[in-house]
Amino acid sequence: MRLHRNLVYTTIDSLNAIFNEGEYADKVVARALKKDKRWGSSDRKFVAETIYEVVRWKRLYSEIAEVKEPYNREDLWRMFAVWAVLRGYPIPDWRQLDGTPERKIKGKFDELSKVRKMRESIPDWMDELGVKELGEALWTKEIAAQNQQAKVILRVNTLKTTKEKLRALLMDLNIETEYIKDNNDALVLTERANVFLTDAFKQGFFEVQDASSQLVARFLDVQPGMRVVDTCAGAGGKTLHMASIMENKGQLIAMDLYESKLKQLKLRAKRNGAFNIEYRIIDTTKVIKKLHEKADRVLIDAPCSGLGVLKRNPDAKWKLQPEFIDNIKKVQAEVLENYSKIVKPGGKLVYATCSVLPSENQEQIKRFLTTEIGKSFTFVKDTKVLASESGYDGFYMALLERKI
Repeated sequence: MRLHRNLVYTTIDSLNAIFNEGEYADKVVARALKKDKRWGSSDRKFVAETIYEVVRWKRLYSEIAEVKEPYNREDLWRMFAVWAVLRGYPIPDWRQLDGTPERKIKGKFDELSKVRKMRESIPDWMDELGVKELGEALWTKEIAAQNQQAKVILRVNTLKTTKEKLRALLMDLNIETEYIKDNNDALVLTERANVFLTDAFKQGFFEVQDASSQLVARFLDVQPGMRVVDTCAGAGGKTLHMASIMENKGQLIAMDLYESKLKQLKLRAKRNGAFNIEYRIIDTTKVIKKLHEKADRVLIDAPCSGLGVLKRNPDAKWKLQPEFIDNIKKVQAEVLENYSKIVKPGGKLVYATCSVLPSENQEQIKRFLTTEIGKSFTFVKDTKVLASESGYDGFYMALLERKI
């Protein structure tokens, strides 16, 4: 187990782009992995996982390394040295790692690990908010679960294949998967692999989608032949899932504020063989008004803090600001009031977020049901998924039915 200079240099460059230039970790990692065609899978794995780990533990590592933002190159090397020592790598005889104080690093790690906000490497405000909303004990468990590496979950595209056939196909490529209890469409990889390079992916046999996210389409109870509206479709993970459940029968309207996201969805839909989807950009209020009381099912996958998906977006811990959460709650309330009008009498609505905060979830539903439009809905049920209990993303979904 030794460190390779070219892999480490790429890691340092990538951390500089994320911490000092404000780039998103997933984009930086994708670029880093294309840097050298000669790298094997273990080289790429080292680069991707090391970048994500240093990003995830940024506060803890910078505290141990005694460096502060903005980080210069020397600071990034010191943080990398902390990672290497704690991961048990022998420190090589390189100029940048000269004089790495291994015993001091281990001692400081033990000392800081007694304090939750240091141990879990989160900003003070996030720790205070988590305790306020979930309570000390539950927040301690939840934020620890959010610092685990996310599993790779596939959603089988039933328009093209079955779970059993896909599993066998991947097995032939030495990619092992397991079923997930009570989930019709999911396969979880037993070991991480780049599934995007497989022909099965290129032919649209599956999408990568977390198990919690996969619960939403079933929760909405979409059926073939219905008119369904996904109001915040984005790049369309849940839209495509609904298309497969609907067996391409009926009308599925995917809406978003951003044309670029819908373009991405169009490409994915083509690969998936999903052809009952219509695309509408929400560029004026008329787009929504035209659909008032016209849909059997409406999904509001609302913009949120993303505090349920930190394990797959660790850089969000540092990009997120408390004022963003205050503002997003106002957006959620507006979206619920405006988009709920699309549901026809007797139709159903699901409000979903990838947050674990009650103020973005249960409290939004409670408030909505007291509004003028909200009074025409009945609360049916809700589901709260915690990473600490499920092992998957934190999620919330509430099902409401419009009175006849």
